[in-house]
Amino acid sequence: MDLKGIISISGKGGLYKVIGQGKNNVIVQSLEDGKKFPAFSSNKISSLEDITIYCTDEDTPLGEVYTKMYGHLKGGEATQAKDDTAAMRTVVSAFLPNYDSERVSNGDIKKLFQWYNILLKADILKPSADEKETTEEGKESEVKVAKAKPAAKKKVVDKAVGNKPVKAAPVKKINAPRKAV
Repeated sequence: MDLKGIISISGKGGLYKVIGQGKNNVIVQSLEDGKKFPAFSSNKISSLEDITIYCTDEDTPLGEVYTKMYGHLKGGEATQAKDDTAAMRTVVSAFLPNYDSERVSNGDIKKLFQWYNILLKADILKPSADEKETTEEGKESEVKVAKAKPAAKKKVVDKAVGNKPVKAAPVKKINAPRKAV
C-alpha cells in the first residue's frame, strides 16, 4: 500500500490527495467527495507516510499498521462505535499487540479507524502484487520486493511554503593590505 501523497489537514475532517502545486499552495482533492481546493502553508499538513504509531519496542509506520489491519479485518470495513474506544483498542491489540496503550490516546485510536474506512472506500488499502498475499491455509508468504534504482538527485525547491533559493553575496576581503599614507 502506498500512502504517498495522502495528507491530513488540521482543522478539516477527512483525508486528501495532493494533485498539484500552485505558487504558494498545494492543490488537494478530498478522498470522500472529490472536491478540489488549495491548502496553504498556514494550514498544518501531515503526510500519512510520515505518521507512526507508538509501540513498546519501536514505532510502527502507519502504512504497516493499515496493512496489518486490512489483513486482520479481511479487507472489510472497520466498525467504529464513537463512544466505545475500549472495543477499538481490543481490535488494535489483536493485530498490533505491541502498541503502547499508554501513549496512544483515544482520539488517535478513533482517527486510526476513521482514516482506515476512508482509505478503504477510496481503494487505497488494496494490496498490490508486490505486497504480502495470504495462501489458502492463512499463512503469509514472503514478500517479493523489487529493488528500485536510486533516483537522480535533484535540487528541490518547496513551492508549497514559498521558499526561494538564495544566491550568496560576494565575499569581501577583510584583511586587505592598507595603503600607506
